[in-house]
Amino acid sequence: MTVFTTDRATPARVLAISAHPDDSELQAGGTLSKWAAAGCEVSIVVCTDGSKGSWNPDANLDELIAARQSEQHNAAAALGATGTVGFCGWVDGELVQSPANVRALTEWIRKLRPTIVITHDPWKRYRLHPDHRAAGFLVSDAVVASRDPHFFPEMRYPHHRPDEIWYFEADEPNHVEAVDGWLETKIYSLEQHVSQLESTMGIASDIDTDGHAKFVGDIHNAAKRGGALVGIDAGESFYRLTDV
Repeated sequence: MTVFTTDRATPARVLAISAHPDDSELQAGGTLSKWAAAGCEVSIVVCTDGSKGSWNPDANLDELIAARQSEQHNAAAALGATGTVGFCGWVDGELVQSPANVRALTEWIRKLRPTIVITHDPWKRYRLHPDHRAAGFLVSDAVVASRDPHFFPEMRYPHHRPDEIWYFEADEPNHVEAVDGWLETKIYSLEQHVSQLESTMGIASDIDTDGHAKFVGDIHNAAKRGGALVGIDAGESFYRLTDV
C-alpha cells in the first residue's frame, strides 16, 4: 500500500522541464503557482519547439514555433514564475535519447540549481506520446549527470545535486500537493497557450462557451481525483523521488 506524503515545504528553486509548451502548466500548474506565491523561484524549460501543435495542415510552422515560445513566457508570468523560461528547440515529435541532449539539460540544471526538478514520468504504462517518454528519461539522466563532477567536466557551471525529482502524470503517485485556491491561476496560465485552445483544450473559438466550460470542468475534475488520493478537495499528484 502506498504511503502518501503531502504538501512539501516550499522549495527555494524549482525547475519544471517538459516536452512541450503547456505540459508543465497542465500537469503541475497549481503546485507551481502556489510555490511561486510563497517565494519559490520557478523556472520552466521546454524540450521541443512545439511545431506539431496544430491540426491545420497548412500552418506556418515558423510562426507556430514563435507563437508557442511567446505563449510559454505568458503562461509562466500568469503562474507568477520569476525564474527562467528556456527552450531547447528540439523538433516536436522527434525527441530522442542522446548524450548531446542529456548534456543540454544537464547545463540547464547546473545553471539554475533547482531544489526540485519536475518532469514527465517516463515509466507510465501505455504512455503514447514519444516526446513525453523521452523527456522523462532525458531529465532523469541529466539529473544524474548534473550531480557528478565527472560528467561534462568542461561545462562552465559546477555540478549540482537537486534534492528531489517529481514526476507528474505518475503511474504510481506517492505525493499530493493541495492546490485548492490555485486552480483559477492554473486555468489562466493554460489559457495563455492560445494556439492550443482547440487542439489541447477543446475550445473551438472565443465564443465556444461549452468547450471552455468543459475545459474548466476537466481541470477541476482532475484536481478532485488527485485530492481524493489523500482525502482533500483538490490536489496534483506526483511520484516524489527523494533519493537523488
